[in-house]
Amino acid sequence: QVQLVESGGGLVQAGGSLRLPCVASGSIFRINAMGWYRQAPGKQREWVATITSGGSPNYVDSVKGRFTISKDNAKKTVYLQMDSLKFEDTAVYYCNAAIISSLGVMRDYWGQGTQVTVSS
Repeated sequence: QVQLVESGGGLVQAGGSLRLPCVASGSIFRINAMGWYRQAPGKQREWVATITSGGSPNYVDSVKGRFTISKDNAKKTVYLQMDSLKFEDTAVYYCNAAIISSLGVMRDYWGQGTQVTVSS
């Protein structure tokens, strides 16, 4: 069984920073792309950032220049460094990963989410 567990959320003032780690564990053969999504109250879940297996990052326009996605392959961990936070970044942040299990099955996995609240 494969699990993704996020942490690092919390309450921060506008202009502040947070770092969200997401750790993958379980019967993992290979991790392909990993990424972050978020869902604000009353809104649909939206993609925030992705990092490929080769380490190439991509971001939604609204976070470019403020957020940085990175990963540590040995720790099976993806990070989202969020700087210059804005009120509109308030949301539940979800980790996502495309993982091939030890049984050879690839599927998308999701974490349980971590709340980020930015006070204006």
